[in-house]
Amino acid sequence: MSVYSSIVITTPSTHNFIDRKLYSLPDLWSPVPPRDRRKTESKGECDKRTTMQEAVARHIRDGINLGIGGLHDTRSPVAIVHEIIRRGVKGLTLSLSSSSLSAELLAGAMILDPSHVSISRVQFAWHDNELKEMRPLLGHLVSTGMVECDDCSDCAMGDGFDASSCGSGHKGWQSLDDSGAATALIDREKIATHTFQAQKKKTWSLCRPDVGIVHVPAADMCGNARILGSVCACPDIARTAIRTIMSVDQVLPKENIFSFSDLSEISFADVDEVVEQPFGATPGACQGHYWFDVPHLLEFRSICKEFTRTGDTQRLQKYYDRNIFGCETFEDFLNLQSSRALREIIRKDGVQPLNLD
Repeated sequence: MSVYSSIVITTPSTHNFIDRKLYSLPDLWSPVPPRDRRKTESKGECDKRTTMQEAVARHIRDGINLGIGGLHDTRSPVAIVHEIIRRGVKGLTLSLSSSSLSAELLAGAMILDPSHVSISRVQFAWHDNELKEMRPLLGHLVSTGMVECDDCSDCAMGDGFDASSCGSGHKGWQSLDDSGAATALIDREKIATHTFQAQKKKTWSLCRPDVGIVHVPAADMCGNARILGSVCACPDIARTAIRTIMSVDQVLPKENIFSFSDLSEISFADVDEVVEQPFGATPGACQGHYWFDVPHLLEFRSICKEFTRTGDTQRLQKYYDRNIFGCETFEDFLNLQSSRALREIIRKDGVQPLNLD
């Protein structure tokens, strides 16, 4: 289990002037390794392609902090999560920017069998606003006290990932003024007074996952990745996590990536495993390849809401048995979807200009 001390983070330029010290927050559980292991372990520019089963078996362990890329139903690493659920893992801490289809799938697996999959804590933004309705299973776990929730304000998670990705040589990060956009404070977002400016500043802890999981539209075999549309904090999670598993819809030749290197959002230096998995974010969307599978998403949400109303897990169990436990690989899950439905989500993406040359 990953248990590291945590610190409040402030910018290198000002950390000496906030009460002349860094603040120790032993109650915070965001892991901060005693040394930056990512700096001493090479993630070379080599062929990192592997299978989903091998990648998950190598890196997913009980008690880890799992950083989840994507945002809501956009580029959520669904294929990786399916394999994690099939394999089983207990005592997870989930760190993500905001609500996620992947987190909801993990929550459902815990509801069905907590001895196979369980979540201890989750840290993300805006759970207590509109997202409880979007993710009823995760909301159920939090509201019943089965899972500890650290509900951050809008920018705290992104800044926590961003600051951690700077490396252990940086002492931290400082937020906007308390009068700025990030005004929704929680107990674990601490307030410090800037000695020279006499202004209140909001600070929070670093967040460095043990393993990050992301899905991208295109990458080469080394992990240099292109992302169309919002990057959804995936580059920060890949840089921050000690280990990163990347699933990708299409693996490109290295020369194609190097021809337009300015389009790369994630570097090979931040990636450990590359798994080529077409439709790896479905029923969510991956811009440049396919759109949301709305009928599937609505069906799943209907099943989740029925459970929260009645407590009956029969339909939920049937969904997992058919789509996850009844499949050996994600390809088996895709074979359950009609070819017409897959063609439709490709069409609805609008043939967006993802440069694959």
